Amino acid sequence: MKPDRQRALIAFLAGLGLDASGRDLSAVDEALSHTSAGLAYNHERLEFLGDAVLRLAASAYLRRDHAGLSVGQASALRAQLVSDRWLAELAERCGLAPLLRIGPVAAGDRAGRATLLAECCEALIGAIYESWGGADGGLGAVHIWLDPHWRRDGAELLADPHLHNWKSALQEWSQARGLGLPHYSCEQVSKVHADPRRFHCQVQVDGRDCGAGWGPSRRSAEQEAARMALAQLAPRPAPGP
Repeated sequence: MKPDRQRALIAFLAGLGLDASGRDLSAVDEALSHTSAGLAYNHERLEFLGDAVLRLAASAYLRRDHAGLSVGQASALRAQLVSDRWLAELAERCGLAPLLRIGPVAAGDRAGRATLLAECCEALIGAIYESWGGADGGLGAVHIWLDPHWRRDGAELLADPHLHNWKSALQEWSQARGLGLPHYSCEQVSKVHADPRRFHCQVQVDGRDCGAGWGPSRRSAEQEAARMALAQLAPRPAPGP
């Protein structure tokens, strides 16, 4: 690894709260090298590892910091704290993008940016786990980085009774008023992977159109449609002074 790349990675990791001086950072370099770059190594192996490490670390965090949650509540919160959306937001927050090695086509694909960031962020989790000793200390290093973000984002999510699950919220709202289940109609508009407008979804409540949304997947489009429906049907009151 070239000295300037080594220095850049050390500085980046220091921003995550990790002292990388004297460590072999080849795994970190690998994690931040996307397949699109066409290098002899890429992020995929460490993304696979990072997926497992992320879920384990999140489970341990919730057991330690939110022991009062039921299993169902903890599972719902964990789903948000390990989601691709959360990983992409974490990557943006931590300034991951300038460290990535990506190919020119991927670099110009704005629609796929969030997916690429989430993949490499998850790979970085695997790389930190591996570089800091794996089973002999790697999980602790992951917690140093992720726990402060989980505390911040977990508090925001727990303040929302539906944990930003707009479909669940809309279903409860409609059933409480005897209007039955919302009905979702989705169509694929684009065939471009990760296109934020790949799917369009319309939701009806009691036979009436009440919200529409776009998303890179059917699920995300349904969630956006439900969010828009709730904004129309049950707007939240403005905060007081």
